[in-house]
Amino acid sequence: MARVDSFLWSVRLFKTRSKASEACKKNKILINGAETKASKEVKMGDKISVKKGGVKFEYKVLDIATKRMGAKLVQDFILETTSIEEVEKLKLQQLAQKAYRDKGAGRPTKKDRRNLADFLD
Repeated sequence: MARVDSFLWSVRLFKTRSKASEACKKNKILINGAETKASKEVKMGDKISVKKGGVKFEYKVLDIATKRMGAKLVQDFILETTSIEEVEKLKLQQLAQKAYRDKGAGRPTKKDRRNLADFLD
């Protein structure tokens, strides 16, 4: 058995354990449909839902991991069961972000912000 925050960090869903713990505090992590604390134990067969950026990712626990692992090994520990609608929502958000500002263009200037504000009004 492993703690939720530790497990989410070890299967590379969060960059740090503290970010995983913070997500639990903000009720962005659900285990079998119920909100959970960071100290809750994860068991094999549990269904974990992670809300990130307006998209709800769903995973099934295949095995317990306590140490962080390489990205290639993650598939032995969790199975992604995210619905197709949620994946499409993520792709749509990424497309909208890309269309908003060219990559590498930096922050908008004051003139750019004014033009955008005029356009939106």
